[in-house]
Amino acid sequence: MVTELVGERGLAELLRVREEYRSLAADVARAREQNVRLQAEVRRLREDPSAIEDLARRDLGLIKPGEKLFIIRDVPAGPTAR
Repeated sequence: MVTELVGERGLAELLRVREEYRSLAADVARAREQNVRLQAEVRRLREDPSAIEDLARRDLGLIKPGEKLFIIRDVPAGPTAR
């Protein structure tokens, strides 16, 4: 009887394996969702020229000819007037 609960193939092992299965199934579901998102992004980049432009502007900081680039930096606050 004790062997059935704690043995190599006992209830404790069964519960551990079930929990591991649930965890792995959740990992697979997350990976599938990410795969769907990435496939949609690939499709968008292949079919929509504005998507490539958006990516180039955002990630590479590129601008179109004739556009002006303004860089705004945070300036530390000086002493306050009293």
